[in-house]
Amino acid sequence: MSTRSGLLRTGSTSPNPEQGRRTVREELLKKLIRQIVSGDIAEGSLLPNEAELSDVYGVSRTSLREAMQYLSALGMIRSRTRAGTTVLPRENWNHLDPMVLDATLEFSDDRSFYDSLLDARQLLEPAAAAQAAANATAKQLAQIAAAFEDMVAANARDNEAWSQADLEFHTAIINASGNWVFRQFATAIRAALLASFRLTNRASQSHDYAIARHQDVLDAIRMRRPDAARFAMEQLIGTARMELSDALRVGKRKE
Repeated sequence: MSTRSGLLRTGSTSPNPEQGRRTVREELLKKLIRQIVSGDIAEGSLLPNEAELSDVYGVSRTSLREAMQYLSALGMIRSRTRAGTTVLPRENWNHLDPMVLDATLEFSDDRSFYDSLLDARQLLEPAAAAQAAANATAKQLAQIAAAFEDMVAANARDNEAWSQADLEFHTAIINASGNWVFRQFATAIRAALLASFRLTNRASQSHDYAIARHQDVLDAIRMRRPDAARFAMEQLIGTARMELSDALRVGKRKE
């Protein structure tokens, strides 16, 4: 699809005094990101000039420039004098940015996105669980246990509550590791983790089995057994990988 045909005229979203420039820029960013991620504006495309883009999207040049600066920071476009503005290949994009992540989850069923996330978790979380078993304070242990109890309470009745509690369980373990790099990583991938949990939890064949695997991790940390905590987390992420396969398989059958 050509670049110009991918652009959507959105004059109805002209800035109004109440919203202000920041809201206009954010709405414009969402539109541009969705169009790029969906392929409506293809990788490698040369965008129209500033005057035409301002007209197409019904925004001021100031708002447009701010949006373009943000897209550039995300690695989605590159602007050069005389050469114009080009959409970069997706391997350059910051996929963990919340707006990029939302669009990716909406328009892409690429398994590699989730596999990459699980590969990163497989490297980090078993080590974090082992360190939590060695280093966690009483307060941190209580936080891990509270998140687990929230999972038990939600069970299969409320997937969103289950997923949120699942996220808090893993985040609490990473925080209890005492490793600041692990903590920063968890913050960066928080939105991606939640999206992954929502997907796999919907596909879970047995919440009782999932609860038991989380219980294994909790018990090992409580008993200050680093090796057992590492192993239990490896098993838990292995289960998540199988559930991911099931979830994506079901999704393809529904298409």
